[in-house]
Amino acid sequence: MASLKFSSEEMLSILKTRFLKNMHRHADLDWQKIQQKLETNPKKLSVLQKMEETGGEPDVVAFDEKSGEYIFFDCAAESPKERRSFCYDPDALEKRKENKPKNNAIDAAAEIGIELLTEEDYRYLQTLGSFDTKTSSWLKTPDNIRKLGGAIFGDLRYGTVFIYHNGAESYYAARGFRGILKV
Repeated sequence: MASLKFSSEEMLSILKTRFLKNMHRHADLDWQKIQQKLETNPKKLSVLQKMEETGGEPDVVAFDEKSGEYIFFDCAAESPKERRSFCYDPDALEKRKENKPKNNAIDAAAEIGIELLTEEDYRYLQTLGSFDTKTSSWLKTPDNIRKLGGAIFGDLRYGTVFIYHNGAESYYAARGFRGILKV
């Protein structure tokens, strides 16, 4: 990945502005506590920078009382622009003989330092706003589906969250992936 485009201070400012603008995503959370956690975890802040640079618009969406971690999702209205046109995983990329995409969602997520949203995560995200009304996002696929060659993705159409399946080797200009980061 290229060097980071934002300083830590700039990234904290972007995150704070987004946090304050979208209080409906985290009404019970305190920005000062989140900022303090980020300042003591520079590696995690670096991951959030990569999420931002690839179009994810990360925002905190929850606090896990058990682990003491803040949970960030990609909250861009549409699937992040720099993460589209990827097949699902390395096996799918390998199987594709012609017109290979430039990467796969699983490896690209790992390069950033995140994991794909699960179906449960995605459905939760959709309670916080309207996401993927023109695009779709690969989701972490259960092993039983993946072993049969498939992968799942989600989008929002007609006011309804849809979870679909496709061959894992498929890729589309309007399909990317969203990630989760715990700090």
